[in-house]
Amino acid sequence: MAQLKRTAKAVWHGTGKDGDGTLSTQSATLNNVPYSFVARFGDGKGTNPEELIAAAHAGCFSMQLAFMLTANNTPATEIRTGAVLIMESDGPGWKIAAVELTLEAAVPGITPDKFASIAADAKANCPVSKVLNAEVRLKANLV
Repeated sequence: MAQLKRTAKAVWHGTGKDGDGTLSTQSATLNNVPYSFVARFGDGKGTNPEELIAAAHAGCFSMQLAFMLTANNTPATEIRTGAVLIMESDGPGWKIAAVELTLEAAVPGITPDKFASIAADAKANCPVSKVLNAEVRLKANLV
């Protein structure tokens, strides 16, 4: 069985609310990128885990869809996916309640029904969708 490993590192200093930290990834695309309570729960500078999950989900879904459309002999000329991650308070903490994916794709030669079917399959089978313990919703538009 094939296996891939990807790594990331978080460093945090201080309390949950007043502290701050950095995030780094194996590829160094993120290299000591700041994150904090204010970036997570407000509009502070830096990133946060939830926006990174949203970006990962949009990218994963787009790539899964591209593979599936190519396998259908209807490759896309462009796929644009937005992701909105929705957090809700969960008693003493928070939970990721849902991710809303919004898709616009240009796919020559595909019927709307076949596009919707392949997009739904890509949503269900992208690895990030599979790992999330949240409802994943999709709004797909063929352009």
